[in-house]
Amino acid sequence: MASKLNPYLQFKDNAREAMTYYQDVFGGDLVVNTFAEYGGDGDGVMHSQLEAPNGFTLMASDTPEGMPDASPGGNITISLSGDDKDDLRRYWDRLADGGQVMMPLEKQMWGDEFGMCTDRFGVAWMVNIAGEQNQG
Repeated sequence: MASKLNPYLQFKDNAREAMTYYQDVFGGDLVVNTFAEYGGDGDGVMHSQLEAPNGFTLMASDTPEGMPDASPGGNITISLSGDDKDDLRRYWDRLADGGQVMMPLEKQMWGDEFGMCTDRFGVAWMVNIAGEQNQG
């Protein structure tokens, strides 16, 4: 198996809700394992993994008891980019819904469409749709 890099998000206690939301955004198969399944306490998410049909992988967990709370998106922004306008606009619309738009998805001086938002779970996203001169 080739190496791969993918985001791993941590939530206080709503990882399952967030990952179900991301499954709605990107599609794909979601696997969720709880702490209780591995002998721990509670139904918090120990590990979850979303494998989307487009090759995206997103992982997340809840912060276990006794560990400092993580701040989703605290020092990272997830970037989506490419030239599939329909997919990227659909992702943008779903991620921005219920969140906060810092920069609307619109044409920029470099020729691409670009926007920045924070979704309803506090995760920061950038979406860049390649302009005609940047495709191919």
